[in-house]
Amino acid sequence: MTVHTFIDGDPEKAPSVTPLKAKRDQGKAAVAGQWSLIWHKFARNKLAMASGVIITIMALIGLFCEFLAPALPDTSKPQFTNAPPQQLRWFITNEDGSSSFQPHVTGYKMEVDQASLRRTYIPDDSVIVPIGFFVKGPAYKMWGFIPSDRHLMGPLKSTDTMYLLGTDRLGRDLMSRLIYGTRISMSIGLIGVFISLCLGVTLGSLSGFYGGPVDALIARVIEVISSMPTIPLWLGLAAAIPLTWSPLTVYFVITLIVSLFGWTGLAREVRGRFFALRGEDFVTAAKLDGSTERRVIFRHILPSLTSHILAVVTLALPTMIVAETALSFLGIGLKAPIVSWGVLLQEAQNVRTIANAPWQLIWPAGAVVITVLSYNFLGDGMRDAADPYES
Repeated sequence: MTVHTFIDGDPEKAPSVTPLKAKRDQGKAAVAGQWSLIWHKFARNKLAMASGVIITIMALIGLFCEFLAPALPDTSKPQFTNAPPQQLRWFITNEDGSSSFQPHVTGYKMEVDQASLRRTYIPDDSVIVPIGFFVKGPAYKMWGFIPSDRHLMGPLKSTDTMYLLGTDRLGRDLMSRLIYGTRISMSIGLIGVFISLCLGVTLGSLSGFYGGPVDALIARVIEVISSMPTIPLWLGLAAAIPLTWSPLTVYFVITLIVSLFGWTGLAREVRGRFFALRGEDFVTAAKLDGSTERRVIFRHILPSLTSHILAVVTLALPTMIVAETALSFLGIGLKAPIVSWGVLLQEAQNVRTIANAPWQLIWPAGAVVITVLSYNFLGDGMRDAADPYES
């Protein structure tokens, strides 16, 4: 109920008194939770927001790679080896001189240098390859169990060819292989970080909470693993993988190898924060209230570190992607027929490819650089927003 106070009998001079319910509503509006403050501070970082959009697009490409790829990654046409990228055009000129909307690419005209016997491809404007959306193409199984033959984009005729990013040394569509490689390279980082997250948070929490012999043992394990040279150790572990294993098994083993050396940094971060928080008043109050040690760790201390852990994990993802790319590039990681960005770089590391078909190196390297930079910018934004009370 609104209360009106009159001064000298004049209602216009009465001071406005806010009802009790309105005061309560204003109090609720003025109070924001920690996650709300984190989001508002993160949203002000435009570079981090743009990086998040790029990471989301990359994740969607990897999730729906079968539908987005215009061809299968292993389909080769030897007559188009090392063919350059075709330019996508949106309008076609009709016979009467008018233009109409029709996405298309022009064909190739191949010439052979008689001196070096090297093939060169010249765009042939007389050959028009019309392109459509949601067209039928090579059959595939979405996620391995949903059969389909629809592709987002491709030539209207199955006999035509479309190489928007060029081909490799075996005449395989580089765009399709790059899209399929996105799934492997992005997922190996997520799985590796998940394993590292479980190991780092668990061991770091135990080390920082209990201290004493437990802390000494875990700290020595962290120091031993951190002091090991990673490249020779990766070489030894990768050489121990039997050649008879299936590509799927090799994929999970490489993921495990990469993650076994990525948890030490997170464990140190969590250990240090536990040392700082285990003597705080809210932890002491929880113990006096009868909370078990497990409840104190997982319900009181760890939730206060959630934003910090998310920032550290986001910064660890590009490290996993670079590690997989480096292993595959050196020939000790994933190998054909598995397609990843590292495998594509490994196949394009000879001098002839760099000289005659540089697009085979530019596109996979560009995908790695863009993804790693996006993860770094996203992680920096999350790290700055993790403490919303700082200006």
